[in-house]
Amino acid sequence: MTHGHHGSARFAFIKARWHADIVDRALDGFTQIIPSDQVDVYDVPGAFELPLLAQKLARRGDHVAIACAAFVVDGGIYRHDFVAAAVVDGLMQAGLETGVPVLSVSLTPHQYQETAHHNAIYREHFIEKGREAAQAALGIVETHQTVGA
Repeated sequence: MTHGHHGSARFAFIKARWHADIVDRALDGFTQIIPSDQVDVYDVPGAFELPLLAQKLARRGDHVAIACAAFVVDGGIYRHDFVAAAVVDGLMQAGLETGVPVLSVSLTPHQYQETAHHNAIYREHFIEKGREAAQAALGIVETHQTVGA
């Protein structure tokens, strides 16, 4: 694990396996901007597991930024907006505690149906979100380097 100059910076990408076919597209978008050989990829079962792993990785200090991707939809059992809020709070907390930027790539659609049409839309959207997260990660890293430790 080398630090310092930009080309060797390592990024972590944690993704929830729930709706993997959609969520994985975020990684595709992310690695369009940041070369995949600079990205360590981790899988967790669901969105709730993201903050803890993000915190663990951030504490280890091997990564300049950590992106977390999840698709939180209404399963009818619990309020998905509550889950989404808890996860985003947890990710922000992990970033604040460790000083490592933790980015959230999560979508919580109000109306989601398991249709080919919807899935295609969300897959596209996740590619876009992944790209945005990568650009944000690079931007944050530059800013942090300017500001210093």
